[in-house]
Amino acid sequence: MFSQSYKNILVGIDGSDQAIEAFKKALAVAKRNDGTVYVANVIDHQFYTFMSYSPLNENIMDQLTEDAKELIADCKQIGKEFGYEKIEGVIAYGSAKEAMAKTLPEKYQVDLVMVGQSGLNAAERFMTGSVASYVIKEATCDVLVVHPSAE
Repeated sequence: MFSQSYKNILVGIDGSDQAIEAFKKALAVAKRNDGTVYVANVIDHQFYTFMSYSPLNENIMDQLTEDAKELIADCKQIGKEFGYEKIEGVIAYGSAKEAMAKTLPEKYQVDLVMVGQSGLNAAERFMTGSVASYVIKEATCDVLVVHPSAE
């Protein structure tokens, strides 16, 4: 009988409800497998440059980095409330698609990437394409897409 155990789970967070939902489900998977959740916020230069913050100045980068640290701290607090604290925060810079599909899974030996269905609005999806779609096609490991709950 085949048995799959996920020890290193990567979740991208962007502050959206979908990302938090994916993170909470990742906590449950990690807890069942005694694994680690790598919670990543990717600061995508191209996206912010495209949205006319060009070029990205130090103040904007500092603010984005602080925002990322807060998101990671929020996730660690959620983990604490859930009763599972094997959570590693990751702040990455560059393409969110490449980071989530390839760079971070290779760096942290990830065996499962969990993504929210979409943390972007329609205009952002049109401009950047769906990170989830790209990760599904290009990831070097298993991918689980978390659909929004019907709450």
